Amino acid sequence: MCLGIPGQITEVTDAARMMAVADVSGVRRAVNVAPIADGPLDGLVGKWALIHVGFAMAVIDEDEAEKTLEALRGLGEAQETLEAMAAGQAALEGRT
Repeated sequence: MCLGIPGQITEVTDAARMMAVADVSGVRRAVNVAPIADGPLDGLVGKWALIHVGFAMAVIDEDEAEKTLEALRGLGEAQETLEAMAAGQAALEGRT
């Protein structure tokens, strides 16, 4: 099963490569925003998107993001995914 997790785009890091940072429940992840880019990339900052394997796949509104995160937490799937993401981030930062 493929799982898209809501994340909020916090900054554009490389416009030429269409890369940005998304905050996914407190974990900052590099994401490619090409699938959702429909204008200047700075316009994406602050928006919510469904994130899947490093790509922002669809823009969603904040209410939908909150409801999706709540539902996923209830199913336990988000927690496992977020823990794996946090562990990966810690390894990248040398915080094992």
